[in-house]
Amino acid sequence: MRSIAEQLVVSVDSFENVRVQIDIELAEQLRFAALAAKGRLDPDIRNISNDDLINLSKELGLHDITLWQRIDDEIVSVRSSNKEELNLNSSSWDYWNTAFHQLMDLKPVTVKEGLAMEHFYSGPINYAVSNPNEINKWGYYYDGSTNYMINTIVNAQQTTKFNLVDGTNTLVKQLVTFQNSLLEITGFNPDFFGKKKIIKMKKDIPVYNLDVRDIMFGEYTYSNPDEDAVHIQTALKKNEMVFDKFEANGKKVIRSFIPIVTGSPYVIGVAFDEEELMKPLRQQLLVHSLISLGLVLLAMGASYIIAGYMLRSLHEIMSKVNAMSIGNFSAPISIRNKDEIGLLAARVNSMGTNLLKYTTQLKDTANELQSTKQYLESFVNNTSDAIHVVDLDYNIIQVNNAFERMYGWKMDEVLGHPTPNLPDEYASEKLAIMNKVLYGDSVTDYETVHLTKSGERIDVSMTVSAIRDEEEQIVAIATISRNITSRKQAEEMLRRSEKLSIIGQLAAGVAHEVRNPLTTLRGFVQLHKQTGSLSETHLDLMLSELDDINMIVSEFLVLAKPQANQYARVEIVPIIRDIVMIMESEARLNGVMLSYEAEENTPDVFVVGSQIKQVMINLIKNGIEAMPGGGGKLDIRVAPADKDEVVIQVIDQGYGISEEDLPRLCEPFFTSKSQGYGLGLMVCQQIIDNHKGSLSFCSTLGEGTCVEVRLPAAPPLDTDATASSEDA
Repeated sequence: MRSIAEQLVVSVDSFENVRVQIDIELAEQLRFAALAAKGRLDPDIRNISNDDLINLSKELGLHDITLWQRIDDEIVSVRSSNKEELNLNSSSWDYWNTAFHQLMDLKPVTVKEGLAMEHFYSGPINYAVSNPNEINKWGYYYDGSTNYMINTIVNAQQTTKFNLVDGTNTLVKQLVTFQNSLLEITGFNPDFFGKKKIIKMKKDIPVYNLDVRDIMFGEYTYSNPDEDAVHIQTALKKNEMVFDKFEANGKKVIRSFIPIVTGSPYVIGVAFDEEELMKPLRQQLLVHSLISLGLVLLAMGASYIIAGYMLRSLHEIMSKVNAMSIGNFSAPISIRNKDEIGLLAARVNSMGTNLLKYTTQLKDTANELQSTKQYLESFVNNTSDAIHVVDLDYNIIQVNNAFERMYGWKMDEVLGHPTPNLPDEYASEKLAIMNKVLYGDSVTDYETVHLTKSGERIDVSMTVSAIRDEEEQIVAIATISRNITSRKQAEEMLRRSEKLSIIGQLAAGVAHEVRNPLTTLRGFVQLHKQTGSLSETHLDLMLSELDDINMIVSEFLVLAKPQANQYARVEIVPIIRDIVMIMESEARLNGVMLSYEAEENTPDVFVVGSQIKQVMINLIKNGIEAMPGGGGKLDIRVAPADKDEVVIQVIDQGYGISEEDLPRLCEPFFTSKSQGYGLGLMVCQQIIDNHKGSLSFCSTLGEGTCVEVRLPAAPPLDTDATASSEDA
């Protein structure tokens, strides 16, 4: 009986869950409809008519739309597509009124009935106040952007083919019909069962609301209210099935009370007719007893006959097994019976055949593996790329011939020792790469510098990957190195050629830019030659022109002069924070407010710190100057990005840059500022390119510009490994 009751409850509860899910979907549709209505309606209720709501409700496929306002601390309906919904007051609506006030106060709705979302509440399906003959679903939305609350309404019986009101009752009736011993299934509401019924008057009609009924679904014909109320609370308290026996309507009844604690807790009662329930059990007990007696007698007679036969066959099978244990897999068993012994003999013969096949395959596989091993050893020792393998303590356990040729060390000189080919300044870089591999990643085509045995530095491209055992545990790390010194030299020659070409262009630009102040200076010198003196104003102008020339030449030198950059692992967040603090005073003088945001989990980067500071000062200064006349906000944001990058954004609210000018921003001497020379962004672009990063611009005229800098993130450092390295 317990299993039958549990199966019935699963069916009813599943059906009830579907009903609840559809109820939730209706609530979400009402919220979407409310958002759509908000977008179509004027935020001031005085500019909205009831006719507007009638048209909008038809357009959105709603039953009705009503607008509510809070007047003198009471919430009333002011506009509606249904005249019967006008001038309603929620003061007597219990938890509905509480939810309305929480919405109007822009607070989360805390009532347990219904469904609450952000700025939205949808109560349970119920009879309409304006028309007690209708069963509706209501949604209420208020986010403070209007002076009214939007109430979207659908008819629960017309909106979906699923019967939200009587659907569970229909299923219960079908289950009772198909089960002879089942009298009834009842859904008990523990909050209201055993208490006085709550009847409300709607349009002078007494209405027993759906959300306060003691019987949620099913029938309660075989009633035992006093004891049932106790059993319902016990089942919920202990969260287990409770049984009760009693007599009602001339029948002996067994009712099981099954608690459903998901969502709003309730109890399902399943009532059985004890007489009908016991009839098949008595019949089955009699049949099983007779069958058992016959089987016992039959087994006693047959056991004597089968015992001798089985022992003979088992002796033959044991002989075959003994032969297989010494390696003779070909001797077959001659038993041809079709019973279990014959099946066992066939399985043993099949096992012998398979073992013979598998041992042959193992020999062939061993030969193939030996051949593959020889091929791989030949490939490793004859490749032009240096290969070395280290254990988890970073000691070399294997090298190939190309390693000896490239670096100069023999195998016996390096086995059991750390790799000797790494310059001291690259120790932290190596540790970061190893940690990255140990975390499950791989490093491909990583360019760095190694030492040969003679002390010569060579450029290499490395691929580092983990070697795993059959349990996918890392047991060693393999590194493949390729000498790219010749390629690097060719690339350096190409870069020098390109730099000479750029310097030629810059020189022409510098000549053009310097010519204008020189012309001014020549005019003042000629004036001095004619008059014999110059005024203080003329001298100031001459000094200003000389400063302009000095500034142009200085920025030109930054581009043209090669610098020995020292890249180091640094925390980018403190650097940007310090720059923001430095630029704060200049921003305030220009009426600009700086806003700085940085995520704490932003990874480190390998950069030249002074150059990154130069880039950020230039970008922040440009953002401040893009907002002339004072006012505006400049946002600086630092955060990790996908693909192991760090992204830095500088966003201003200035006049913006046209689409035609965006591609020219990093050209030399291109500028829109009256006091600029057009070299700052070009310097920034060169610095970011040298760091293998990217500099991009996004702008809208009249709204502002977003400058985005992306830098490669440094590989993660393992704390324990770092400490061990430092101790060593």
